[in-house]
Amino acid sequence: MDRSQEMAAFVAVVDAGSFIGAVDTLRISKAAVSRYVDALEQRIGVRLLHRTTRRLSLTEEGRIFYQRARDILEAIDNAEAEVSSRILVPGGLVRVNVPLSFGMSHLAPLWGDFMVAFPQIDLDVTLNDRVVDLVDEGYDLAVRISSLPDSSMVCRKLAVTEMVACASPGYLASHDTPDHPQQLTRHRVLAYTYFAGRDEWRFYGPEGEVVVRTQARVYSNNGDTCRTIALRDGGIILQPSFMVSEDLKRGDLVRLMPNYRSVELGIYAVYPSRKQLPLKVRCLVDFLAGAFRVSPWGRPGRR
Repeated sequence: MDRSQEMAAFVAVVDAGSFIGAVDTLRISKAAVSRYVDALEQRIGVRLLHRTTRRLSLTEEGRIFYQRARDILEAIDNAEAEVSSRILVPGGLVRVNVPLSFGMSHLAPLWGDFMVAFPQIDLDVTLNDRVVDLVDEGYDLAVRISSLPDSSMVCRKLAVTEMVACASPGYLASHDTPDHPQQLTRHRVLAYTYFAGRDEWRFYGPEGEVVVRTQARVYSNNGDTCRTIALRDGGIILQPSFMVSEDLKRGDLVRLMPNYRSVELGIYAVYPSRKQLPLKVRCLVDFLAGAFRVSPWGRPGRR
């Protein structure tokens, strides 16, 4: 029996979470999938999967073999792609994970243009702010916003966004307008749950770095929720410029403490480390890099 078929069946079962789920991926019968996995376990003399009537789970040996088998199958795919990429039209499914607010405001308008440019490539786009495991969860690409990229992944910087402290004119009309970060401790703060600093906000001004520990009245795992509350005079937010730049231009939000700047974050296309990136993923990375060559949100407060 073909060893690569055995590995492919095993990896497909793990990725799908069931033998039935692997049928759609492999386009063979459930009985054939079971035969391949059984043959694999018998040949190497190790149980790779715990099977119950309700679920499957990997043994310790299964977890090790799964990663190695996945790498081998990817190496085979990459070898074929490397020699055929010059004549093949890029195609297939690309699974992408993107942050919710950025994905809605700045990526969603691009997907249609990408589909026109690459009609053979299909997209499966998931939006959430949780940092997913690309390999374990089967994503080809993620867009991440952070101060430093994940060192275990390959990444390409697409753009930069600046964290901006701001509030509505209505809120500031009934509260003292802070001109120094330490004054934020006396204000209502609306905080993003996944912000790396959590309650510690960092600024850089005439005296260097200033770290202030805020006390949030509201936490939310969605930045647009914080922004919406701020627009309704709810308090002060620290949110990225890609989210609030238009509000600042219209005057719906006011940038605070002009002598102090907060951190800048990189916006990265991140993908699992591998020598040969699949052509379909490379096309998407190149497309996104081109789309953000000129930042659409600029740098608020800097003319």
